[in-house]
Amino acid sequence: MLQITPSERIALELLAAGIATNELASRLGLSTCEIDGHLASLFARMGAASRTEAVAFAIRRELLSSGSHVISSS
Repeated sequence: MLQITPSERIALELLAAGIATNELASRLGLSTCEIDGHLASLFARMGAASRTEAVAFAIRRELLSSGSHVISSS
């Protein structure tokens, strides 16, 4: 079973909310390059080729709930 960190869970919740990379970086206090690197690593572990695949994977594996609205996009 894939284990994700609390930070990865937050990133996935933000992805599920449609948040762009630059906004992810701002909210998490990282550079866009760091976000890209972390997402690439997470996507590789998931076998996901896109944000959509990563979010779908996380929902299927119950890493996120399908109704997860913990962090709003506003």
